[in-house]
Amino acid sequence: MADLALTSAQQLLQRSAREFVERECPLAEVRRISEEEGGFSRELWEKMAGLGWLGVVIPTEHGGAGGSLTDAAALYEELGRGLLPGPYHSSAVLGATLLQGGTVEQKERLLPGIARGERIVSLALTEPDYGWGPEHVQMTARASGGGYVLAGTKRFVPDAGAADTLIVAARTNAGEAEEGVTLFLVERDAPGVSLRPMRGFAGEPLFEVAFEGAEVARENVVGEVDGGWGALEPSLDIATALLCAYMAGATRRVYEMTLDYARRRVQFGQAIARFQRVQDHLVDMLNHADAARWTAYEAVWKLETARPDAREAVSVAKAVASEGFYQSCESAHHLHAGVGSDKAYGLYLYTQRSRALYHSLGDPAHHRRRIAGLLFPR
Repeated sequence: MADLALTSAQQLLQRSAREFVERECPLAEVRRISEEEGGFSRELWEKMAGLGWLGVVIPTEHGGAGGSLTDAAALYEELGRGLLPGPYHSSAVLGATLLQGGTVEQKERLLPGIARGERIVSLALTEPDYGWGPEHVQMTARASGGGYVLAGTKRFVPDAGAADTLIVAARTNAGEAEEGVTLFLVERDAPGVSLRPMRGFAGEPLFEVAFEGAEVARENVVGEVDGGWGALEPSLDIATALLCAYMAGATRRVYEMTLDYARRRVQFGQAIARFQRVQDHLVDMLNHADAARWTAYEAVWKLETARPDAREAVSVAKAVASEGFYQSCESAHHLHAGVGSDKAYGLYLYTQRSRALYHSLGDPAHHRRRIAGLLFPR
């Protein structure tokens, strides 16, 4: 039986992170940043880099902090609690873990800059035929001379507007779904690359990225040609587990906000927290928060210890966190009524994020299908 409790050092990291977020980025600041073009504060980003948080999963030999995945989960739980906006997950987690499978030159060129906050990367994976499996990668990369020419469109690319470099998944072989996918490093401002913001209720800085004859040199292939999915899937698992920790922190904060409101809101001469139906909602929210946290930390532990069922644990955690965060925000709005729509109060920011992260890195239906495929392979 695993002990999923945090060490004293990890608890100290969490306390430091909570103090930082409460001081530097209260909900009013989250709202201000989210409403700006790009949803990104360079000043806040540089402060996080100075604390070493952007290099938490990057080895020390590449300029990072060399932390464990549990260290990172402890940090991201607090970032989620405060709903900190910025491309730290896109760049400092998903981008950084992907690039650790690159060449020595790519690691030396990119990883120290990511850890210092000087370079931001983002994964361009999903397409108009939206999905998170290899079968949905249909954008083409045609061999030409000493490199490749990319043609196609990526959609819902997170933080592409702030990124310096995109990691692009494209198909170099039309064979089996998992074969023939190759990863490319493409500069955001390279010829043939164009961006369009995709705006919607969720409020996340998502972009459509079009590639029209964009040329990529052979040395900018990450990993093996046609073997990109084998490099991508483990990085997606790490990123998903840490995203679940982020969502667990956010879910806990929604519960805390609602409990505090229910204790203060008086109706019919008593606090509404005394009403049975209100208590039912609060119990459901607490259960969602606990379930999201413990499934996230179990997934992180299994990834760290290379357990054979780690991938299944990651998918369980994402399904639980996605539904729990979403449903907790629903219950919170039921209990807050009109107050929950007040922008100054800030609950709506969690509701927006719950809708965006429900689908990010795969929705519950995707992860249930994945679990079934892993348990009962054909």
